[in-house]
Amino acid sequence: MACMSVLTRDEAQNRAQLLDVHRYTVELDLTTGDETFGSRTLIRFTARTDADTFVEVKPHELRSVTLDGEPLDTGSLDGNRLPLKNLTEGEHELRVDAVMRYSRTGEGMHRFTDPTDGETYVYTQMFLDDVQRVFATFDQPDLKAVFELTVKAPEHWTVLANGVTEHTGDGVWRAAATPRISTYLVAVAAGPWHSVRTEHRGLPFGIHCRRSLAPHLDADAEEILGITRACFDRYHEKFTEPYPFDSYDQAFVPEFNAGAMENPGLVTFRDEFVYRSAVTDTERQTRAMVIAHEMAHMWFGDLVTLKWWDDIWLNESFAEYMGYRTTAEATRFTGPWTEFGVTRKAWGYDADQRPTTHPVAPEAVPDTASALLNFDGISYAKGASALRQLVTWLGEEDFLAGINTHFARHRFGNATLADFIDSLASATDRDVHAWADAWLRTTGVDTLTASVDAVPGRWTLALDRDGSRPHRVTVGVYDRDLGDGRTLVLRERYETDVPHAAGPEPRPGTRPALVVPNDLDLTYAKVRLDETSLETALRGLSGIPDPLTRAVVWNSLRDMVRDGELAPSDYLATASAHLPEETDLALVQGVLAFAAGHIADRYLEPKERPAALSALTSLCRDVIRRTEDGDHPGLRLIAVRHFISAAAHPDTIAAWLAEGTVPGGPELDPELRWRILARLAVLGATDEAAIAAELERDPSATGQEGAARCRAALPDEDAKARAWETMFHSDEVSNYLFTATAQGFWQPEQADLVRPYVARYYEDAVRLAARRGPAIAVATGRWAFPVHEVDPDHLELGERCLREHDPVPALRRTLADQLDDLARALRVRQA
Repeated sequence: MACMSVLTRDEAQNRAQLLDVHRYTVELDLTTGDETFGSRTLIRFTARTDADTFVEVKPHELRSVTLDGEPLDTGSLDGNRLPLKNLTEGEHELRVDAVMRYSRTGEGMHRFTDPTDGETYVYTQMFLDDVQRVFATFDQPDLKAVFELTVKAPEHWTVLANGVTEHTGDGVWRAAATPRISTYLVAVAAGPWHSVRTEHRGLPFGIHCRRSLAPHLDADAEEILGITRACFDRYHEKFTEPYPFDSYDQAFVPEFNAGAMENPGLVTFRDEFVYRSAVTDTERQTRAMVIAHEMAHMWFGDLVTLKWWDDIWLNESFAEYMGYRTTAEATRFTGPWTEFGVTRKAWGYDADQRPTTHPVAPEAVPDTASALLNFDGISYAKGASALRQLVTWLGEEDFLAGINTHFARHRFGNATLADFIDSLASATDRDVHAWADAWLRTTGVDTLTASVDAVPGRWTLALDRDGSRPHRVTVGVYDRDLGDGRTLVLRERYETDVPHAAGPEPRPGTRPALVVPNDLDLTYAKVRLDETSLETALRGLSGIPDPLTRAVVWNSLRDMVRDGELAPSDYLATASAHLPEETDLALVQGVLAFAAGHIADRYLEPKERPAALSALTSLCRDVIRRTEDGDHPGLRLIAVRHFISAAAHPDTIAAWLAEGTVPGGPELDPELRWRILARLAVLGATDEAAIAAELERDPSATGQEGAARCRAALPDEDAKARAWETMFHSDEVSNYLFTATAQGFWQPEQADLVRPYVARYYEDAVRLAARRGPAIAVATGRWAFPVHEVDPDHLELGERCLREHDPVPALRRTLADQLDDLARALRVRQA
């Protein structure tokens, strides 16, 4: 594969000064075979002066290129750059005829054949610079243009695109011309889609999935479309600029790398959001939030787009904040901010404490390869938390006034952080520029530590800040319910600023049992409770009335474990005491996930792990018993899932699989059956014949992934060797089957069996990532990393790889994060 050049910021700025791109006319032919497709592009543009420049394309074969009717040498293509020499000032037409290769990694034009029915689907994922895998382009976000697409597809296919599509005969589909959009936002999805269509406010709305998922989409169609309509209406209440495109389609596509992508008029989602097995209400809430998030991008990201990738946070932080807020305001779901607190913020806090942290708004993103690394917990969760804090400080009215000014000033154009801050500043007397410097240009997590002094009749809270940012927080003050001694009652909530200009103010009354700084989770900071409050929390956490407050306290305990200030066994004991009483699904899921994935698997010594698994299965059994009345199916499902994953002995779960049900429910759907079989594989209690039988029962794409996961988990030298070959030496395996195999391979129970592969991992991962590109590089670092091997020798091996073996940027970042987490696990064990 020819080496591909990354685009530097300097090159992009120079090209933006030289060119004005008007229109792309793109013709794609999807009927030429299974491996490649035809791509013809006509680009109309103006050069502002005489100069040299280049256009990007990543072809399988470059057939011909003409500039203003004159042929160019196709042999001059250097990697992904086609030089345009001696351009003269004025109008130009560039024609590029190429053969492009389909992708199996979710980048460019991804092709998928459904094992259930043999039908094939293709869709594009053009972000960040993968449009070059589909057609020729001046590929940078600030060279917006109008796009006209024509697609030739097999006769029984439907073609979706950014604009309304029309079938003109002979398998040819024409999409309405787009307004001016950025190259990375162009989208096509083609195949024999199952579609549910409607209209809202005069616009065509549609949801689409592959045919084998049709009954599952139909079952949820009214929920999905109802949420879509509610969010659409809510955004029109908030934003003065109307929805800027001609239609709104949502396509649930296979083997998608991200959660979703905000292509104007054609949002693509991973099709796991079409639920084929039972899910909790929190998972439905997450789907609603993703719908709201992607729709927010139609304004912030699509209508107004970043000028360069240093401002990617503006897209993602805004959509993340608006997604959670709008889900809470416009849908039936009441717990988005609790889930944000316990899941998304934890992602941000973890990322922000690693050496690879970066400001929310980094000042130097030198090239596209660097930009790709910033799609992390900082750009999403920390940035959204910063915006939530901004709204708390500024007030929503001024915030929305500034946002609407921003849309009006930059519609169908590009904008920077400075433009955004200027728009906000136009709506308020507050010093937004200083706020932005403190919050968006700095790294790390502040810590707010509470201390309480009490004298008869009054008490005082002091909040000590380790960090530099201003915070406006809500303090929650709680007393014990004298009736049962376990429940806590809210005495008051009040707002305070940190640092406090005049020092803490005495408050009347006796010393509270519990004081929670950041009670409503309105700022982004680690919280340390005072000694009495910590004791109250450990004993009475389930008695705190508000789930959002409980999320703040659970996060505080989680941070204390990670920082070596609370024994992992104490966290487990607190979970065992309080989770059986917990009613919030996101909290139960979040606490169990941390207890299993971090504490049992990493933070405890191997000899302590069996007791931890026993504690987890006992805890899950308590929740299962408590939910026998059928009133809490979501809690029961979470407990059943975690019981299966923590089971140290096969008898109970093997009996469930044989009977096809958990006693008292639920009946085992495909997800639970594969989950049990995977755990039985880890424990050596199943075999290839059972896996093959289950795959025959469920031959779907998800079934194929389940079988790959189970086969890789078998405690057998041959099974491990085959799985390793699949991951690291076969370039045919798709991104999803790679991930499933990786998830099965490393198991704490099999540490001795897989230890010889730990050293091999670094050599093979570096070669694989260089060969297969960024998506597989990230999957290799995230899923194929030997997480369970918490050992100083492993840490040294990984650090030597970073020093000596020059992994590609996407793998380097992911490995650096994994190794920092490994070093933290070693510190927690020593503490």
